[in-house]
This record gives sequence, structure tokens and C-alpha cells, in this order.
Amino acid sequence: MDKINYFQKELTYIKNERIRNSCKTMISLLPDYFFEIPASSTGKYHPEFTLGEAGLVRHVKAAVMIAKDLLDNPCIGSKYTSDEKDLMLMALMLHDGLKSGLTHNRYTQFDHPTLIKNYIMDNKDELELTPDELKFVGRVIESHMGPWNKDYNGNEVLPVPKTKYENFVHMCDYLASRKYLNIKFDSNNDIIL
Repeated sequence: MDKINYFQKELTYIKNERIRNSCKTMISLLPDYFFEIPASSTGKYHPEFTLGEAGLVRHVKAAVMIAKDLLDNPCIGSKYTSDEKDLMLMALMLHDGLKSGLTHNRYTQFDHPTLIKNYIMDNKDELELTPDELKFVGRVIESHMGPWNKDYNGNEVLPVPKTKYENFVHMCDYLASRKYLNIKFDSNNDIIL
């Protein structure tokens, strides 16, 4: 399986070669199931285009496209440096990378944001990111669930977004999960523009 090929187009949005290479490395380390499962194990929380085979990939691509469109808008994008934009795009490509755990579980793992953040840190020696960039990516991924940060017992286990970067990543993920979206994809799971 050529995992990086799934995100060829999205990787071109990352301008900094060092960040793009780090993103490629992490994509190649994602478990195979990530490229096969739907975005929602129950079909309850995501739009129709994210269901079925490779639905999670389509959800991630939608979140990245939303981010790119917003960051290309000078009223929004001018608030971020080029590297900050690249790091947020990388974070969105990886944010659900361990959605069903390190090994595939039937249901979404509630702590998947922490799992992928830790997985990135566990593989930091394979990446070309600075310590500050690693922390940045980890923070925006770990808080991407926004207000849905409590486990089934009501315990707060995930941080809520606090910075403009954390809020931006959460917003893009949130918008990509809205059931009223109807994004069209071609047979290669690329967004049809």
C-alpha cells in the first residue's frame, strides 16, 4: 500500500519541504486500517461521503481542503505565518491517524487525539521538526475534538482549544464532519472541484 499516494495533492499545500517530509513520514507510519475504515464507526456523526471504504481518508481530505481554502483567504490566512499554516495542515492530515487505536478496534477510541500526539512524539527522531514544531502539532491535534472532550463517564480527558491555532484546527475538523456537507470525490478519493 502506497500510503503517501493517498495524500499527494494535499501534501503539495505544505510549502516547507522539511514539514512536508515530516508529514510524509508520519503518513507512512499510520496503520493500514486508517486508509480503509469509515470516518464514523456508527455512521452517526459524519456526512454520507465519509462513510464506507476509505471514508476516514475522505473526511481528512475534506478538513484539509477547508483549511487550505480558509488559509488562502487573506482575511484569515494573514493571521498565520507560512510555517504555522504548514504545521496546521500537517496536523489535519494526521489528526485522526489512530482513530481506532494503535491496532484496529471496532469503535472510535475516545482518546485518539492523545494517541496520535504521542505516536508523533514516539517517532520524533524520524521527523525533521524542531521541538517547538512538535509541541505545536501535538497541541493542535490533542485539542481537535473541541467541546467533545469528556469520556463516557463525564471525565475531562482531552484539552479544549485555547489558542487561535487550536481553534482553527478544531473548526476545520468540525466543519468537515457536518452532515449537511456534500463533497464529491473521484474514484481515487480526490475532491472534485
